[in-house]
Amino acid sequence: MFQRVKNWFLLQLSAHDRAWFSRLALSRETRPPHLRVWLIVTHLGGATATIVAVLVPLAVGRGALRHGAVIAAWSLLLSHLVVQLVKRRAVRERPVAYEGPPLARVPDRFSFPSGHACAAMAVAFSYGMALPMHSWPLILLAAFIGMSRVRLGVHYPGDVFAGQAIAALTVLGVWAVMR
Repeated sequence: MFQRVKNWFLLQLSAHDRAWFSRLALSRETRPPHLRVWLIVTHLGGATATIVAVLVPLAVGRGALRHGAVIAAWSLLLSHLVVQLVKRRAVRERPVAYEGPPLARVPDRFSFPSGHACAAMAVAFSYGMALPMHSWPLILLAAFIGMSRVRLGVHYPGDVFAGQAIAALTVLGVWAVMR
C-alpha cells in the first residue's frame, strides 16, 4: 500500500516538477560570474555553513540569539534525520539522470527531499522565530538557497519545497517543546 501511494505521489510530482525544472535550471552556457553567484548561494545551505551558523551563536550568543541557536541546532539535527529517512524511502533520482550533468557537486544520488533547502530553512526559520525582526530576510535567504538547487540542476522544485516544509514543521515542533 505504501509503495503504491509513494509511486503515485512521485509520478504526480514528477510531471509538474520536470516542467518547472526545465524553465528554472541554468543552461551549460551560463556565464561564469552568474554561475558563481548561484554556487556561492547554494554553499550557504551546505553542512559547513549551516553547522557554523548554529555553533558560533551557540558558543558566543546570549539571550534570544542563543535561544535561536539551540532551536536551530535541534531543528537541523532532527530535520536532517527526517530528510535522510525520506530520501531512502522515496528513492527519487536527481534531475541529472534525465537533464544532463549538474552545475554543482551532487552529495548523493537521491533527490527528494532537498537536504540543502531543508538545512537552510531549519536554521533561518529557527533564528526567525527567536529574532522576529530578522525573520523575513533570513527566510528569503533560505528560499534563494533552495532555488539555487534547482537553478544548478541538482533538484526539482518539489524536492526543495518538501525539504523546506520538513524544516518548517521541525522548527515549529522543536519550538513548541523548548519554549
